[in-house]
Amino acid sequence: MSLRVVLWSVLGVLLIFAVVGAGWLLSLPSASLAAVQPAIDAREAEATLAALKPKRPRPLIAIIGVNDGTETTDYLMPYGILRRADVADVVALATRPGPVQLHPALRVEPDATTAAFDAQHPEGADYVIVPAMMRDDDPDVLKWIRAQSAKGAMVIGVCVGATVVGASGLLDGKRATTHWYSLKELRQKHPTIRYVADRRYVVDGNVATTTGITASMPMMLTLIEAIAGHEKAEAVARDLGLDHWDARHDSGAFKFTRPFALTAIGNTLAFFNHEQLGIPLTPGMDEVSLALAADAWSRTFRSGAVTFAAKDGAVVSREGIRILPDRVAADWPVDRKVQAMVDVPPAKALDRTLDNITARYGARTTDFVAMQLEYPRTQPTP
Repeated sequence: MSLRVVLWSVLGVLLIFAVVGAGWLLSLPSASLAAVQPAIDAREAEATLAALKPKRPRPLIAIIGVNDGTETTDYLMPYGILRRADVADVVALATRPGPVQLHPALRVEPDATTAAFDAQHPEGADYVIVPAMMRDDDPDVLKWIRAQSAKGAMVIGVCVGATVVGASGLLDGKRATTHWYSLKELRQKHPTIRYVADRRYVVDGNVATTTGITASMPMMLTLIEAIAGHEKAEAVARDLGLDHWDARHDSGAFKFTRPFALTAIGNTLAFFNHEQLGIPLTPGMDEVSLALAADAWSRTFRSGAVTFAAKDGAVVSREGIRILPDRVAADWPVDRKVQAMVDVPPAKALDRTLDNITARYGARTTDFVAMQLEYPRTQPTP
């Protein structure tokens, strides 16, 4: 075969890919459809709280993760919020000994393994929180979740953690939600699940699920309210920087659009501008703010966040999680250093991080990140 024929063949294949790709992009909606959602009916809110009521005065809450890939904010946000509320005993678990590699950033030491937890608490947990994981069919995770449910635990699937709960069989025939990007997969794998739109969290019997990553904040506040009352939940919400946390959500505002796809493609192809941003670890830093900042910066497709500390070894956060630095360094280049937001509450830290992303990469990248986090930039009024 002559070189000319080979070159023309390659050109033809590239042209076909370009035409197909352009057709796919044009088939995507140009924008998502936003709408104002009505307030949650009082009866629905009361039923949710009733379903979440604990069986013990001081509940036990276990957050399960796999060592080789658990979603950053799904794992750390519930831990930080529930620990600061101090209305329950909260433990972060892993299926095996050793650190948990979070995705897309951070590495932490869990409090215990699932085996150690079972030995110490044979009666099981009151609540089990299931974050998104790199795989939804880990046999150890599924077996452990089923066992905890059989002992009476309320299982809460956060974000794409709903697919893990679905794989355990606990969502069969139940009402549920999940992150917008994984909804189609969840419904295909588990056709008996009844999807509920326009809710940040859905509770059905002894199982709860949430929409995207940031929905674990209102879900945890609702859980705190069920355990300790509305005034306690309000106090924690103020500490977090939130004025409102009910289940309202605009599902139509989150979907795969043409701008979303173009931003993903464009930022990926701009590999020559990709950068590694450093976040300093300091003792007592807020793990919720850290998780949100590291998560957001690592979803730009232009940057990845790594943590650093002056010496090796775990740095203990505000609520006691042990965070391992990715790099041992006294400092980081100032133009690639993300400042720890110690002066603002977590919800405001996320808003400020998104503002900083806009300043660095533009508004389209910020919208792209917010869409991945399923974060409503405009909060509903009380």
